Amino acid sequence: MSDETRSERYRAGMAVRRQVLGDAHVDRASAQMSDFDADFQTFITEGAWGAVWTRPQFTKRERSIVTIALLAALGHDEEVAMHVRATRNTGATKDDIREALFHVAVYAGVPAANHAFKVVKKAYEEMEQA
Repeated sequence: MSDETRSERYRAGMAVRRQVLGDAHVDRASAQMSDFDADFQTFITEGAWGAVWTRPQFTKRERSIVTIALLAALGHDEEVAMHVRATRNTGATKDDIREALFHVAVYAGVPAANHAFKVVKKAYEEMEQA
């Protein structure tokens, strides 16, 4: 399906997804899409990016902080690292992320936060080397 035939929510979601994750990431993800997961990718773009990330109540920085905390609490390491890399585009700082991980420790458990600190440190190290 071409972008011209996509919904407005999809187009808005794709624009925000590109702003947050960067064109290179979105282009890689799009290139890996198959018939098997195309509908799911549309769902993510419309639902997460088009319906939630476009809402004006939070800034992209605030959404970034909340997203990283939630992903860390749930133990989704690859997604945590991806969203840490996205902080280059959202304005969330290392201090913001550290504070979010303290919340993870209190509300989701010290082991979850301890592991997330390792994931986040590695992501920042990789960002500094790039």
